[in-house]
Amino acid sequence: MSKILDGLHFPLDPHTGKSSSSKTGQSILSEALSLVDHANAQAVLEDKNWRKNYPHYFKALVEHGIRSTQNPIHIATQGLHKAQHSFDFYRDGKKYLLKDVMDVADIQKLYTVTIQGKSTAKPEWYVPYRGQKLQGQALLDQITFWQDAGIVEESHADALRKVIAHPEWFDLSEKTMVLFGAASEAGPLSWLAKWKANIIAVDLPNERVWTKILKIIENGNATLHAPSLEDISVNTSQNELTQKLGVNLLTQIPEIGHWLAQNPHKLNLAAIAYLDGEKHVRVSMAMDSIMSYVSQQKPDSSLMYMCTPTDIYAVPKEVIEASGEKFKRRSSFEKLFSKGISTISLKHFFQNHQKTLISSDNGQAYGVADCMVVEQGPNYALAKRLQQWRATLARHQGQKVCINIAPSTTTYSVTKNPLLKAAFNGARLFDVEAFDPETTNAIMAALWIHDLRNPKALSHPENDLEHPLQLMMDGANHGGLWRVAYLARTALPFAAIYGFAANKLPLDKVWSKVKKS
Repeated sequence: MSKILDGLHFPLDPHTGKSSSSKTGQSILSEALSLVDHANAQAVLEDKNWRKNYPHYFKALVEHGIRSTQNPIHIATQGLHKAQHSFDFYRDGKKYLLKDVMDVADIQKLYTVTIQGKSTAKPEWYVPYRGQKLQGQALLDQITFWQDAGIVEESHADALRKVIAHPEWFDLSEKTMVLFGAASEAGPLSWLAKWKANIIAVDLPNERVWTKILKIIENGNATLHAPSLEDISVNTSQNELTQKLGVNLLTQIPEIGHWLAQNPHKLNLAAIAYLDGEKHVRVSMAMDSIMSYVSQQKPDSSLMYMCTPTDIYAVPKEVIEASGEKFKRRSSFEKLFSKGISTISLKHFFQNHQKTLISSDNGQAYGVADCMVVEQGPNYALAKRLQQWRATLARHQGQKVCINIAPSTTTYSVTKNPLLKAAFNGARLFDVEAFDPETTNAIMAALWIHDLRNPKALSHPENDLEHPLQLMMDGANHGGLWRVAYLARTALPFAAIYGFAANKLPLDKVWSKVKKS
């Protein structure tokens, strides 16, 4: 008996009746490259080893994006158009193209349940860090350390200093913040709940999820607006609410879109939902469809995204020069050691990062920071690239867009992969820092507030960008990955081996001597 499909899905092959995320991803990348790199646009369609070779095509997107200030717009337009025409949405046995999802039949009404937090505390901000509660001068000192160590870029450090200087920015009583994937481990919910925000929480109808959300709201000073298919009484118990709140981003796209578009307030929409594997692409497309629709209906809406550091980015010339200088300054022993390991591994480890600069038609030269981790897979890369494309295009069209690179974070979704967990444990070998979730949450929530509040922030379309890709360069907290002396994905496997071994052996002292000798 065939399975009845519901919601958003990759297209089915008419001959086999099965879907292929690889074929769909390849076709989207091909279309994105079509106007800027015909050779790779064709090659990606014919590549038989997509799951191994996909970083090559993502790098081509960045390289060609750098060369012209118009290219990122062409790439984003082509890629998103293809994506909107590549996914299907099923409802009651009928199939729709995703682009037509807001016009499906029988759209159910969503009701709003409003819950007020019980705290009367004033908004405050601090950064939990390694058992400390950093505020004031201690936080300023830590920010300076991160900047000097190359963990964060200067623009990121300056943004954090700016919010420290403006504590009044954290009163969000006049802001309405929409969180897709509100309970996300790396999301800003816990901080918005302390800042008097009006929070629209979009997450699965799941008792565990809503128990977490309601507890956070109850302990804070914010106001929660949650969706439900039922018109719930104000006297409903919290236990019952956990069983009745929530919507599914994959199956209720039109319901969510229409519900948000009818909201009378200016909305700040944050795409933070995450799912494993091919579902991550689907949920990214679901969020994109909703955010695009709401933006059309409410043009004053703003968009927010958090980029992964394990991707490929255009970066300022200075970053490439710093990475090259770090490679040159390696100790004699480290050079011999890395060369030996490289030889033994048949040059899989410790490859030199390409330091070539690419000239742009704006008169500037930029480099490419290739920090993509192949083990995360092409679906993850595509899901995050779709978000970058929407951010680039929306900002070009005059919308306020907050998009920042968040550091590698030891969330459950990362650490459940033993290889990635070990790699992050050993990443300190290469001056890379992986942050605890509570640290990332605090930093990235504050950065969102900076981008909304600071009139000089590049999120505001009134402020000129030298290059569209500058939107992703600005405010980056890559945890040091941009400035690693080696191609990151050829160093992280050794870091993983080190991470596994370091749990049993005192290797930190040994490596510190290697780096100095």
